[in-house]
Parts: sequence; structure tokens; C-alpha cells
Amino acid sequence: MSDRVRRTTVYKPTLPVYAYFDMSNSVGAAVVGTGMMGRVHAEALRRNGVTVFGVVGSSPERAARQAAEAGLPQPYDSLAEALDDDRVSVVHICSPNHLHYEQALAALQAGKHVVCEKPLAMDPAQAAELRDAAHASGLVHALCFIQRFYPLCQEAKRRVDAGEVGSVRLISGSYLQDWLVDETDWNWRLDPALGGSLRAVGDIGSHWLDLAEYISGRRIEAVMADLTTAVPTRTRPDDPGVATFARAAATGGQSVDVHTEDIAGVLLRFEGATRGVMTLSQVSPGRKNHLSIEVSGSASSLQWNAENSEQLWIGHRDAPNEVMWRATGDYPPGHGQGYPDAFKGLFRTVYRAVAAGAPPAVPDYPTFDDGVEQALIADAIAESARRGQWASVARPE
Repeated sequence: MSDRVRRTTVYKPTLPVYAYFDMSNSVGAAVVGTGMMGRVHAEALRRNGVTVFGVVGSSPERAARQAAEAGLPQPYDSLAEALDDDRVSVVHICSPNHLHYEQALAALQAGKHVVCEKPLAMDPAQAAELRDAAHASGLVHALCFIQRFYPLCQEAKRRVDAGEVGSVRLISGSYLQDWLVDETDWNWRLDPALGGSLRAVGDIGSHWLDLAEYISGRRIEAVMADLTTAVPTRTRPDDPGVATFARAAATGGQSVDVHTEDIAGVLLRFEGATRGVMTLSQVSPGRKNHLSIEVSGSASSLQWNAENSEQLWIGHRDAPNEVMWRATGDYPPGHGQGYPDAFKGLFRTVYRAVAAGAPPAVPDYPTFDDGVEQALIADAIAESARRGQWASVARPE
């Protein structure tokens, strides 16, 4: 490392350490989905003191088996049974993408607060309908863009908002994974009917794009996208229920054509003069969950990487560069705080709103409005890729 890089900096925490609270006697939850994300939600809720009264699976038999394997609560026979449970105040939607719209809408109509995994819906029209229904209901509604709840991402936002980086000129970075490198790798996300017509963009790109808008405070106005399917044919296993990030069985199955993107390169025009570049891949060997974002301003730069989430790089032209170590959050500095803790942070803010009985005037967590925002950006990316030219993000006036 260059001698112009100062490895550690001492700074006064500007973000409060999250306070723990026990809501086990006042609020309960149900989790829809028993796969990876359902398990993550259930575990984070338990660590926050929220009682999870049950889970909902694709079938009672499958749900019972997965619940037993993962130590989840007993499953409900159906979503309707969960919505009829008066002990349940909040429903967490962690099912495959194509079910989010109908399940979230049913939960709102049943008077339940909703926490939904992204995407909010399969297209902007459905997302807007859910947003409008959530606002009309007066219920708390949240979307799981959890990168916002890494302490150093919040520190990066604070620095941008305070003008410490100067005028934001460029936002660049990538989100790279390797769990779909081989043609035998399979997951329901590869099926457009279940995951949507955009895969890498919808699955991981939405997280990067939301974080870019969150840190910079600038909305994306137009995009220029190039989408590529690097593995055009895959083996769909006889039992397609392969867990996310897991390998499919080496034998059995049938060959199917894949029509969703493995790789995406996107140029971005933000509000004002800010420009951006995003690279996505789910077929990059060695990259497990490499979300990296850099904000280049007129005074300094900031860079953060999810695989090294305890550090924020701060770049200068005429002074030594700095590496800031996390000094806020759930654990003392030097005690790693990562992915599961980001969910804890999100759920704490959401459940404070639930305890208050309604969303705050300015929510400090991502809402269904942010789900609509990402649906509109994704629509523009798809249009740009089809036409081979810039496409504007079509936000209603």
C-alpha cells in the first residue's frame, strides 16, 4: 500500500449506536417464505426480540420440512391463515418475486404492516398500485434495501449531505457474484415467470442503484444499458427447488434456454451533472458478494465494499488518503458487523414505526416508494437494452 495512505483515522461518531428494544410482548410477525431470505428475516427478528408466530411456505409439506431443517417456527397452512392470526401485526414477504404483489396487497388489505423483499413487484404498474394501497392504508411499509444500514454507508451519506466531498461528479462501481458461473447452476430466479425479465439488474443491480441514490441524494434520470447472457443454456434439475447460492445436483434434469442477463453494463445520468457507471455479473469466479461503490466529488472521494464492510476509503488529491474503520453500530470496532446486522438495523427502524402505529412523516428506512423508483429504473434499463440507446426514467409528474 502506498505511503500516502493513512490506514486508520480517529473520528467522533456522528451516528448513534442503535438501541436494543424488546417488542416481544407488543408485536408479532409472520414470515412468508422458508428459503434463504425467510430464514434471514426470522433470525434477525428473533435477535430484535420480535416473536415470529409462524411461516408460510409454497406448500404445508415443504414448509414443514424446511422449517424443521432451519429451526423456524411451525408453518401456517396458508397465507390466509397467517393473515387471520390476530397475534401477527407485521408480515414479511420473502417469497419468489412473482408472488410479492399479490401477497403484499393481501397483507395490507388484512390490516397488516408489510416488510417486503425486493423487487416490490414484477412491473412499475403493480409497484405503483402497491405503493398507493400502502399510503392509503396508513400502515407501515418497507422494502429490504439493507445496504443502507451498514454504518459506513450511513457515514458516507452524511459526508455527502454535509458537503465534505464537494460536488458529486461520478458514482461508479460494481456488484459481482459467481454463484451462477456453471451451466449446471440453477435457481428459480433464472425463470422469467418467477424472477422477472431482468435478473442481474433486478436481483443485485437494484441494491447498487438504491445505494447510489441514497448516498448521493441524487435520482437517476436516464440510462444506457448493455445486457448479456453469458450462459445461454443451463440444466434445469428434476427438482428445481435449489436454494440460492447452492449448487444443483450434478445429475438429472433437462437443458433449457436462458433469456435473462448474467452480465450488465449501465451508464447512468443522475440529476445535475453527476454521471455514473455500474457493472453487474453473476458469473464472475471468485466474487461471492462483491458490491463496491465509489463516489468521486470535487473535494474528495469515498469508496465502500460489502465484502470489506468495516472500512470506508476516503481519497484526497493533496493529502494522504484515509481508511476509516467503523466506530458505530451494534458491536465495538474490530468486532465484525455485516449482512445479518444490516437486517437487524432495518427491522429496528421499521418496528419503531410499527410501535408508533403509523409511518413517520419522513421514513428513515426504504419504503414502497423506493420499490417504485427501482421498478421505473429497471424499466428504463430494459428499454435501453432493447433499443440500443439512452432511455429516460419515466417518472409520473
